[in-house]
Amino acid sequence: MPQPSPIPLSVLDLAPVRQNGTVAAALNNSLDLARHVEKLGYNRFWVAEHHNMPGIASSATSVLIGYLAGGTSTIRVGSGGVMLPNHAPLVIAEQFGTLEALYPGRIDLGLGRAPGGDPMTMRALRRDMTDDDNAFPQNVQELLALLGPAAEGQKLRAVPGEGSNVPVWLLGSSTFSAQLAALLGLPFSFASHFAPQRLMEALETYRHFFRPSEYLEKPYVMVGLPVIAAETDEAANYQVTTQYQRLVNLVRGQPTVLMPPVDSMEGRWEPREEAYVRSHLGVAIIGGPETVKQKLAAVIEQTGADELIVTTDFYDPADRKRSFEILMDAHRG
Repeated sequence: MPQPSPIPLSVLDLAPVRQNGTVAAALNNSLDLARHVEKLGYNRFWVAEHHNMPGIASSATSVLIGYLAGGTSTIRVGSGGVMLPNHAPLVIAEQFGTLEALYPGRIDLGLGRAPGGDPMTMRALRRDMTDDDNAFPQNVQELLALLGPAAEGQKLRAVPGEGSNVPVWLLGSSTFSAQLAALLGLPFSFASHFAPQRLMEALETYRHFFRPSEYLEKPYVMVGLPVIAAETDEAANYQVTTQYQRLVNLVRGQPTVLMPPVDSMEGRWEPREEAYVRSHLGVAIIGGPETVKQKLAAVIEQTGADELIVTTDFYDPADRKRSFEILMDAHRG
């Protein structure tokens, strides 16, 4: 019997800034990676909004999406995501309407409700703090309306944006956005690279409450997955120390640029920090080709995901590109 086609694989990138590197180099590396994975057959290339983080250059997410879409030709490009509480829905509708006009049929709009930064940064972004979680569902629906066809007599219109019907996704690391995506009939992407322990609960919630809509007839789940693939298990366990160091610095409240891998983490983390990092990477796939193949198949079977979106931290951009080659080869079997 013919084997079923593998589910799509996509990429989540943060335009990482390396030690002794520059923001310009980070952005150029992201475009180089987008072109590389496009040739490999990846489905989407998303970038995420983060602020006040010296190691992440994707804060002006809409601007970066335009740069990436302009430098590629077929891969879908989008946000994973835009943190909607930081923005007026009209502004996002106009930005993504512009992107859709420039790159028709290739733009995705993933929305999150987190601030994408610390409380001080959130205050600087929003100025007034009247918005809260209760406003998020209303803002999502307002944005959907602005991206759809104008109603008769509608006074407020997004130009560009109106009638563009840019596909909207909800992103989350809990059941809040899972349930909202289900009730609105939108596709849902779960950030298991943030909260692996909530993965199955969120997917069950989304599928249970899903209502068919004009956007989607049946549930569509994309699972965020950290992957460090290398030529051998030993090489992958060496490369992943770059991610370990980044997470340890986050725990310490000292976000930093990407650091080179190290031979051992001994003496570089406390036991509680190690426990946090290993829990944080609870669903991560780390290994050589055969390990990656086995663990990838297990994740797909366990979650029933319709698509996977992969995030990865490598100090050397060439190693990162090779990781995506190994992953796609393993996925195709």
